Amino acid sequence: MKQNKTITLTNIIILANIIMFGIQNTIQNGDLLYGLNIYFFKAELYYQLFSTMFVHGGIAHILMNMVVLYQFGNLIESAIGIPRYILLYFVGGVLTSIGSLVYMYYTGNWANLVGASGAISVLLGWFALRDKYQRQGIIIWVLLISFAPLLLGLPIAWYAHLIGFALGWIMGYVL
Repeated sequence: MKQNKTITLTNIIILANIIMFGIQNTIQNGDLLYGLNIYFFKAELYYQLFSTMFVHGGIAHILMNMVVLYQFGNLIESAIGIPRYILLYFVGGVLTSIGSLVYMYYTGNWANLVGASGAISVLLGWFALRDKYQRQGIIIWVLLISFAPLLLGLPIAWYAHLIGFALGWIMGYVL
């Protein structure tokens, strides 16, 4: 029996991101409601730990994230199966959100974190641990997407990328 490669959990996550991007842009202050920010504490918006993985800062942001998610997500999902992939992506993504929140809290450097890149960085960390031949390239890529935008004056949550990557690496030992 031939498996349908179009309907994957990764592709469903991508569709959910696209739908959420539309929703966030039709609701007043949608990015502040669903991104991860100081309102997590001030307004008790605890769902932000999860919702931040589905909102994005613009078309270029969502396009870049979804291309990387499509490429690596489907590959990893196929390799480890849906149950382990759910743990890796969603638990890793929420843990990345918690780590980013802790960083913002203790540094006082508050921002509105949006995007799937923290959860995607979890996937990249897992992949880098598992594939020593691709490791160097993936590490360079994560460092580039984390710090090159800062040189251009673009606001980017570099710490979410690094936290996600480290968590993915650690999770790679058990998943």
